[in-house]
Amino acid sequence: MDWKSKRIRTVLEAALLEDKAANDITTALTVDSRTRATGTVIAMEPCVIAGLGAIPIFLELFTKLHNAPLSRFEVVSHPEIFDGVRVRKGQPLAVIRGNAAAILSTERAILNLLGRMCGIATLTNAFVKAIAGTGAQVLDTRKTIPGLRALDRYAVCCGGGLNHRNDLQDGILIKGNHLALGGGIAGTVSRALAARKPGQLIQLEVRSVDELPEALASGADSLLLDNMTPAAVRRAVKQIRATHPEMPIEAAGGMNLLNVHDFAAAGVNFVTIGSLTHSVHAPEINLRVSTDTSLF
Repeated sequence: MDWKSKRIRTVLEAALLEDKAANDITTALTVDSRTRATGTVIAMEPCVIAGLGAIPIFLELFTKLHNAPLSRFEVVSHPEIFDGVRVRKGQPLAVIRGNAAAILSTERAILNLLGRMCGIATLTNAFVKAIAGTGAQVLDTRKTIPGLRALDRYAVCCGGGLNHRNDLQDGILIKGNHLALGGGIAGTVSRALAARKPGQLIQLEVRSVDELPEALASGADSLLLDNMTPAAVRRAVKQIRATHPEMPIEAAGGMNLLNVHDFAAAGVNFVTIGSLTHSVHAPEINLRVSTDTSLF
Protein backbone atom coordinates (compact mmCIF):
# COMPACT_ATOMS: atom_id res chain seq x y z
CA MET A 1 0.00 0.00 0.00
CA ASP A 2 1.35 3.42 -0.97
CA TRP A 3 0.15 5.40 2.03
CA LYS A 4 1.56 8.62 0.59
CA SER A 5 -0.35 8.39 -2.68
CA LYS A 6 -2.70 11.26 -3.46
CA ARG A 7 -5.68 8.92 -3.59
CA ILE A 8 -5.10 7.49 -0.11
CA ARG A 9 -4.18 10.85 1.42
CA THR A 10 -7.45 12.28 0.05
CA VAL A 11 -9.45 9.52 1.77
CA LEU A 12 -7.68 10.01 5.10
CA GLU A 13 -7.98 13.79 4.92
CA ALA A 14 -11.70 13.43 4.21
CA ALA A 15 -12.05 11.43 7.44
CA LEU A 16 -10.42 14.25 9.42
CA LEU A 17 -12.54 16.91 7.71
CA GLU A 18 -15.70 14.89 8.35
CA ASP A 19 -14.87 14.76 12.08
CA LYS A 20 -13.85 18.44 12.17
CA ALA A 21 -10.64 17.21 13.81
CA ALA A 22 -8.90 20.58 13.46
CA ASN A 23 -11.76 22.25 15.37
CA ASP A 24 -12.02 19.88 18.34
CA ILE A 25 -13.66 22.19 20.88
CA THR A 26 -13.58 19.71 23.77
CA THR A 27 -9.83 19.18 23.53
CA ALA A 28 -9.21 22.90 22.97
CA LEU A 29 -11.05 23.75 26.19
CA THR A 30 -9.56 21.02 28.37
CA VAL A 31 -5.97 20.33 27.22
CA ASP A 32 -3.14 22.86 27.13
CA SER A 33 -2.02 23.30 23.53
CA ARG A 34 1.63 22.89 24.60
CA THR A 35 1.15 19.55 26.34
CA ARG A 36 3.02 16.62 24.89
CA ALA A 37 1.79 13.07 25.24
CA THR A 38 2.31 9.43 24.37
CA GLY A 39 -0.60 7.53 22.88
CA THR A 40 -0.51 3.74 22.76
CA VAL A 41 -2.74 1.97 20.23
CA ILE A 42 -3.87 -1.35 21.75
CA ALA A 43 -5.76 -4.31 20.29
CA MET A 44 -8.51 -5.20 22.75
CA GLU A 45 -9.36 -8.39 20.82
CA PRO A 46 -7.20 -10.91 18.96
CA CYS A 47 -6.97 -9.81 15.33
CA VAL A 48 -4.87 -9.62 12.19
CA ILE A 49 -3.34 -6.18 11.72
CA ALA A 50 -4.00 -3.95 8.73
CA GLY A 51 -3.63 -0.20 8.36
CA LEU A 52 -0.73 0.77 10.63
CA GLY A 53 0.75 2.91 7.87
CA ALA A 54 -2.24 5.23 8.05
CA ILE A 55 -1.36 6.54 11.52
CA PRO A 56 1.55 8.85 10.60
CA ILE A 57 -0.34 10.07 7.54
CA PHE A 58 -3.34 11.04 9.69
CA LEU A 59 -1.05 13.02 11.99
CA GLU A 60 0.74 14.68 9.09
CA LEU A 61 -2.56 15.69 7.50
CA PHE A 62 -3.88 16.99 10.83
CA THR A 63 -0.80 19.19 11.13
CA LYS A 64 -1.58 20.61 7.68
CA LEU A 65 -5.22 21.28 8.57
CA HIS A 66 -4.40 22.82 11.96
CA ASN A 67 -3.98 26.58 12.03
CA ALA A 68 -1.21 26.69 14.63
CA PRO A 69 2.21 25.05 14.12
CA LEU A 70 2.66 21.73 15.93
CA SER A 71 5.75 19.85 17.04
CA ARG A 72 6.65 16.83 14.97
CA PHE A 73 5.31 13.37 15.71
CA GLU A 74 6.94 10.01 16.12
CA VAL A 75 5.05 6.76 15.46
CA VAL A 76 6.82 3.53 16.35
CA SER A 77 5.89 -0.15 16.51
CA HIS A 78 7.72 -3.22 17.73
CA PRO A 79 9.68 -4.84 14.85
CA GLU A 80 7.44 -7.91 15.07
CA ILE A 81 4.25 -5.84 14.69
CA PHE A 82 3.30 -5.05 11.09
CA ASP A 83 0.37 -5.45 8.70
CA GLY A 84 -0.59 -9.09 8.23
CA VAL A 85 0.55 -10.23 11.69
CA ARG A 86 -1.91 -11.74 14.16
CA VAL A 87 -1.83 -10.13 17.61
CA ARG A 88 -3.30 -11.16 20.95
CA LYS A 89 -5.75 -9.30 23.16
CA GLY A 90 -4.08 -6.39 24.95
CA GLN A 91 -1.09 -6.23 22.63
CA PRO A 92 0.22 -2.73 21.76
CA LEU A 93 0.20 -2.02 18.02
CA ALA A 94 1.88 1.37 17.87
CA VAL A 95 3.06 4.24 20.05
CA ILE A 96 2.50 7.87 19.06
CA ARG A 97 4.55 10.66 20.63
CA GLY A 98 3.79 14.32 20.00
CA ASN A 99 1.33 17.11 20.69
CA ALA A 100 -1.35 15.83 23.06
CA ALA A 101 -4.22 17.76 21.50
CA ALA A 102 -3.39 16.45 18.04
CA ILE A 103 -3.33 12.85 19.30
CA LEU A 104 -6.76 13.28 20.90
CA SER A 105 -8.25 15.05 17.90
CA THR A 106 -7.18 12.37 15.41
CA GLU A 107 -7.98 9.44 17.73
CA ARG A 108 -11.41 8.56 16.33
CA ALA A 109 -10.39 8.70 12.67
CA ILE A 110 -7.35 6.51 13.38
CA LEU A 111 -9.28 3.93 15.40
CA ASN A 112 -12.22 3.81 12.98
CA LEU A 113 -9.97 3.01 10.05
CA LEU A 114 -7.78 0.56 11.97
CA GLY A 115 -10.84 -1.23 13.33
CA ARG A 116 -12.39 -1.71 9.91
CA MET A 117 -9.16 -2.76 8.22
CA CYS A 118 -8.17 -5.16 11.01
CA GLY A 119 -11.67 -6.62 10.91
CA ILE A 120 -11.42 -7.30 7.18
CA ALA A 121 -7.96 -8.82 7.54
CA THR A 122 -9.07 -11.00 10.45
CA LEU A 123 -12.18 -12.33 8.71
CA THR A 124 -10.27 -12.95 5.50
CA ASN A 125 -7.66 -14.90 7.43
CA ALA A 126 -10.38 -17.02 9.03
CA PHE A 127 -11.70 -17.98 5.58
CA VAL A 128 -8.17 -18.68 4.31
CA LYS A 129 -7.61 -21.05 7.22
CA ALA A 130 -11.02 -22.67 6.71
CA ILE A 131 -10.15 -23.77 3.16
CA ALA A 132 -6.52 -24.69 3.82
CA GLY A 133 -5.47 -27.80 1.94
CA THR A 134 -8.18 -27.59 -0.72
CA GLY A 135 -6.05 -25.79 -3.30
CA ALA A 136 -8.63 -23.01 -3.63
CA GLN A 137 -7.95 -19.34 -2.88
CA VAL A 138 -10.11 -16.65 -1.27
CA LEU A 139 -11.25 -13.70 -3.40
CA ASP A 140 -12.97 -10.47 -2.39
CA THR A 141 -15.68 -8.56 -4.29
CA ARG A 142 -16.58 -4.97 -5.17
CA LYS A 143 -18.95 -4.89 -2.18
CA THR A 144 -16.87 -2.24 -0.43
CA ILE A 145 -17.66 1.02 1.34
CA PRO A 146 -17.74 3.80 -1.30
CA GLY A 147 -14.41 5.60 -1.28
CA LEU A 148 -12.65 2.95 0.82
CA ARG A 149 -12.15 0.23 -1.80
CA ALA A 150 -8.35 0.55 -2.01
CA LEU A 151 -8.07 0.26 1.77
CA ASP A 152 -10.59 -2.61 1.98
CA ARG A 153 -8.78 -4.54 -0.74
CA TYR A 154 -5.40 -3.99 0.92
CA ALA A 155 -6.82 -5.35 4.19
CA VAL A 156 -8.01 -8.48 2.35
CA CYS A 157 -4.44 -9.05 1.17
CA CYS A 158 -3.16 -8.56 4.74
CA GLY A 159 -5.45 -11.44 5.75
CA GLY A 160 -4.08 -13.73 3.04
CA GLY A 161 -6.82 -13.26 0.44
CA LEU A 162 -6.66 -12.12 -3.17
CA ASN A 163 -8.37 -9.26 -4.94
CA HIS A 164 -10.95 -9.79 -7.67
CA ARG A 165 -11.41 -7.07 -10.30
CA ASN A 166 -10.97 -3.63 -8.82
CA ASP A 167 -13.63 -1.83 -10.84
CA LEU A 168 -15.88 -2.14 -13.87
CA GLN A 169 -13.00 -1.36 -16.22
CA ASP A 170 -10.76 -4.01 -14.71
CA GLY A 171 -12.34 -7.09 -16.25
CA ILE A 172 -15.25 -8.50 -18.23
CA LEU A 173 -17.72 -10.31 -15.99
CA ILE A 174 -21.00 -11.21 -17.70
CA LYS A 175 -23.68 -11.70 -15.04
CA GLY A 176 -27.35 -12.57 -15.01
CA ASN A 177 -28.60 -9.06 -15.73
CA HIS A 178 -26.26 -8.74 -18.71
CA LEU A 179 -27.63 -12.02 -20.04
CA ALA A 180 -31.21 -10.87 -19.52
CA LEU A 181 -30.62 -7.71 -21.53
CA GLY A 182 -28.13 -9.15 -24.01
CA GLY A 183 -30.19 -12.00 -25.40
CA GLY A 184 -28.94 -14.99 -23.44
CA ILE A 185 -25.57 -16.70 -23.09
CA ALA A 186 -24.66 -17.32 -26.73
CA GLY A 187 -25.55 -13.88 -28.03
CA THR A 188 -24.14 -11.91 -25.11
CA VAL A 189 -20.80 -13.72 -24.95
CA SER A 190 -20.48 -13.62 -28.75
CA ARG A 191 -20.91 -9.85 -28.70
CA ALA A 192 -18.29 -9.46 -25.98
CA LEU A 193 -15.84 -11.75 -27.79
CA ALA A 194 -16.15 -9.74 -30.97
CA ALA A 195 -15.60 -6.37 -29.31
CA ARG A 196 -13.09 -7.09 -26.53
CA LYS A 197 -9.58 -5.70 -26.66
CA PRO A 198 -6.49 -7.96 -26.89
CA GLY A 199 -5.70 -9.54 -23.54
CA GLN A 200 -9.15 -9.02 -22.04
CA LEU A 201 -10.58 -12.23 -20.59
CA ILE A 202 -14.28 -12.97 -20.31
CA GLN A 203 -15.76 -14.49 -17.19
CA LEU A 204 -19.32 -15.79 -17.38
CA GLU A 205 -21.71 -16.26 -14.48
CA VAL A 206 -23.50 -19.61 -14.46
CA ARG A 207 -26.48 -20.09 -12.15
CA SER A 208 -27.26 -23.78 -12.64
CA VAL A 209 -25.75 -26.98 -13.94
CA ASP A 210 -28.32 -26.88 -16.74
CA GLU A 211 -26.65 -23.75 -18.16
CA LEU A 212 -23.22 -25.39 -18.37
CA PRO A 213 -23.38 -26.88 -21.89
CA GLU A 214 -24.22 -23.51 -23.45
CA ALA A 215 -21.74 -21.70 -21.19
CA LEU A 216 -18.91 -24.05 -22.14
CA ALA A 217 -19.71 -23.68 -25.84
CA SER A 218 -19.85 -19.88 -25.61
CA GLY A 219 -16.11 -19.25 -25.69
CA ALA A 220 -15.90 -17.65 -22.24
CA ASP A 221 -12.46 -17.87 -20.63
CA SER A 222 -13.63 -18.70 -17.11
CA LEU A 223 -16.84 -19.51 -15.26
CA LEU A 224 -18.36 -18.17 -12.06
CA LEU A 225 -20.70 -20.67 -10.40
CA ASP A 226 -23.17 -18.43 -8.60
CA ASN A 227 -25.43 -19.39 -5.67
CA MET A 228 -25.17 -23.13 -6.15
CA THR A 229 -25.00 -25.69 -3.37
CA PRO A 230 -21.67 -27.40 -2.69
CA ALA A 231 -23.07 -30.57 -4.26
CA ALA A 232 -24.10 -28.69 -7.40
CA VAL A 233 -20.69 -27.02 -7.56
CA ARG A 234 -19.02 -30.42 -7.38
CA ARG A 235 -21.15 -31.71 -10.27
CA ALA A 236 -20.47 -28.58 -12.28
CA VAL A 237 -16.71 -28.79 -11.74
CA LYS A 238 -16.68 -32.42 -12.89
CA GLN A 239 -18.58 -31.49 -16.03
CA ILE A 240 -16.35 -28.51 -16.79
CA ARG A 241 -13.10 -30.40 -16.26
CA ALA A 242 -14.21 -33.14 -18.67
CA THR A 243 -13.86 -30.74 -21.63
CA HIS A 244 -11.99 -27.73 -20.22
CA PRO A 245 -9.45 -29.10 -17.73
CA GLU A 246 -7.54 -25.82 -17.34
CA MET A 247 -10.46 -23.39 -17.20
CA PRO A 248 -10.46 -21.24 -14.02
CA ILE A 249 -13.58 -21.88 -11.95
CA GLU A 250 -14.92 -19.60 -9.26
CA ALA A 251 -17.75 -20.22 -6.80
CA ALA A 252 -19.69 -17.43 -5.11
CA GLY A 253 -22.83 -16.91 -3.06
CA GLY A 254 -24.10 -18.21 0.26
CA MET A 255 -20.71 -18.91 1.80
CA ASN A 256 -19.82 -18.70 5.47
CA LEU A 257 -17.12 -20.14 7.71
CA LEU A 258 -19.16 -23.30 8.28
CA ASN A 259 -19.66 -24.26 4.64
CA VAL A 260 -16.85 -22.60 2.72
CA HIS A 261 -14.62 -25.67 2.98
CA ASP A 262 -17.27 -27.73 1.21
CA PHE A 263 -17.34 -25.26 -1.66
CA ALA A 264 -13.54 -25.09 -1.88
CA ALA A 265 -13.18 -28.87 -1.71
CA ALA A 266 -15.54 -29.23 -4.68
CA GLY A 267 -12.59 -28.49 -6.94
CA VAL A 268 -12.94 -24.78 -7.74
CA ASN A 269 -9.93 -22.49 -8.06
CA PHE A 270 -11.49 -19.62 -6.13
CA VAL A 271 -14.19 -18.94 -3.56
CA THR A 272 -15.49 -15.38 -3.70
CA ILE A 273 -16.86 -13.92 -0.46
CA GLY A 274 -18.66 -10.60 -0.25
CA SER A 275 -18.87 -10.58 3.54
CA LEU A 276 -15.13 -9.93 3.76
CA THR A 277 -15.88 -6.26 3.16
CA HIS A 278 -19.63 -5.66 3.30
CA SER A 279 -20.48 -6.92 6.80
CA VAL A 280 -17.26 -7.23 8.74
CA HIS A 281 -16.91 -7.07 12.54
CA ALA A 282 -14.44 -4.41 13.60
CA PRO A 283 -12.35 -5.58 16.57
CA GLU A 284 -12.10 -3.13 19.44
CA ILE A 285 -8.93 -1.06 19.27
CA ASN A 286 -8.20 1.56 21.93
CA LEU A 287 -5.87 4.50 22.39
CA ARG A 288 -4.44 5.11 25.85
CA VAL A 289 -2.65 8.40 26.49
CA SER A 290 -0.23 9.60 29.12
CA THR A 291 1.73 12.83 29.51
CA ASP A 292 5.20 12.77 27.98
CA THR A 293 7.58 15.69 28.15
CA SER A 294 10.65 13.83 26.87
CA LEU A 295 12.55 15.28 23.95
CA PHE A 296 13.29 13.41 20.75
